[in-house]
Amino acid sequence: MAYDPDNIFAKILRGEIPATSVYEDAQTLAFMDIMPRADGHVLVIPKTPCRNLLDASPDQLAAVMATAQRVARAVMQAFDAGGVTVQQFNETAGGQEVFHLHLHVLPRHDGVALRAPGQMGDMEVIAGHAERIRAALAG
Repeated sequence: MAYDPDNIFAKILRGEIPATSVYEDAQTLAFMDIMPRADGHVLVIPKTPCRNLLDASPDQLAAVMATAQRVARAVMQAFDAGGVTVQQFNETAGGQEVFHLHLHVLPRHDGVALRAPGQMGDMEVIAGHAERIRAALAG
């Protein structure tokens, strides 16, 4: 399958759709999921086109993983989490919905289940969570 340059994450990268970013470098962007399954749910994407793990270059994968690690440490600190879940889906049968490589980084607490998927979050709450993550990344 070919990469679709009109997917929502490509539009975010071009500034056509707003996103609440928490981290950016030359190769990646990390921003808040607007349908968070946990407080502090962040998405990490490469700035260059690729559908998913199956067609990503080794450089894209390395950059995304390095940013995911940095963000994972920050969300654990920001939310006093005991762990972190990192999810990545490939193709429709694998659960992928947006066809631009992305990792979900979710802070986790013992005994607290993830929220159901597909529920829009409160943007003011999400903005507050982003501030906590940015502070953890800076400190």
